[in-house]
Amino acid sequence: MGTLGKAVYTVGFWIRETGQALDRLGCRLQGTHAFQEQLSRHRTLMNLFDKVPVVDKGAFVAPSASIIGDVQVGRASSIWYGCVLRGDVNSVSIGSGTNIQDNSLVHVAKSNLAGKVLPTIIGDNVTVGHSAVLHGCTVEDEAFIGMGATLLDGVVVEKHGMVAAGALVRQNTRIPAGEVWGGNPAKFLRKLTDEEMAFIAESAANYSNLAQVHATENAKPFDEIEFEKMLRKKFANRDEEYDSMLGVVRETPPELILPDNVLPAASKEK
Repeated sequence: MGTLGKAVYTVGFWIRETGQALDRLGCRLQGTHAFQEQLSRHRTLMNLFDKVPVVDKGAFVAPSASIIGDVQVGRASSIWYGCVLRGDVNSVSIGSGTNIQDNSLVHVAKSNLAGKVLPTIIGDNVTVGHSAVLHGCTVEDEAFIGMGATLLDGVVVEKHGMVAAGALVRQNTRIPAGEVWGGNPAKFLRKLTDEEMAFIAESAANYSNLAQVHATENAKPFDEIEFEKMLRKKFANRDEEYDSMLGVVRETPPELILPDNVLPAASKEK
């Protein structure tokens, strides 16, 4: 970013901060007897007193996610849109290369009926599907949690364990390595195949690659986004057959080409 760019960024920052400050002042002036509209300001990373989220610089956190309090996120992990990771009464730990997919909830327990302290611990290269709920549980390395699954307090999913989509895993259940559990309440269904174990590792790698694309897109400034919109309009309606008749060659701009690592079908053809 050049000197001009930094200056514009700084001006924009202070304009936004001034607006927020005026809103807060207006709420105070209204007093306690008038309706007060609360200031709405989403904070992707939020401290809670002395509890501070620690996110590796190589991790991706979507702008609409919420990471609150005592939460650690490891290298190349990804926290997707709408997720909430709340480490308020206990801690949340997420290893490296793990993906927590859209709208999932990860919370903790201060204690349970047995008096146990229950943080949530998620290992390396774990896949947690969309809208899953993990509460005071442990998920070991290279496990797979299906979409909409719920893991209650004290659950342990061992390495290469798989929880099927929509399953409800009851308190203190242990899912052994290499097994698939599903249903409500969840029970043993079968053993994982070698292909499924390979798929778990591939899923984690694919999400790490895809997260890099999303991180790059989210980091783009406004003018670059608008420029790419113009390019898409220009190339969306082109007629390659007509162009060939005119002898015109129009190469797709590199800005509109996704990396090969998120286009597996295209990479296989090469």
